[in-house]
Amino acid sequence: VQFVESGGGVVQSGESLRISCVASGFNFGRYAMTWIRQAEGKGPEWVASTGKSNTAYADSVRDRFTISRDDSKNTLYLQMNNLRPEDTARYYCARGGWSSSSLPPRNYWGQGTQVTVLA
Repeated sequence: VQFVESGGGVVQSGESLRISCVASGFNFGRYAMTWIRQAEGKGPEWVASTGKSNTAYADSVRDRFTISRDDSKNTLYLQMNNLRPEDTARYYCARGGWSSSSLPPRNYWGQGTQVTVLA
């Protein structure tokens, strides 16, 4: 199981960013996929998950972030709009999971991509 995240960077507050994750080593279309973030000095935070036709979001990002997937490309996306400084974190894609109480095991996460939002 491998994941390669990309698209992170430094943006100003209020700007947008889209991050991506290309997965390999398993049948991508059969699994729920999740974005998790971790700010420096803090624990991991569930952000969003997507199944075949449904999605779920943390309250802190609902109405600003959109999770999507392209099973033909084994790719997971996170469109992030109206970014805030508190969104600054390393963002990881992961296989499985669906909420803050069911994070996937750490060995099913990618290496992450850093998103920094300046005030």
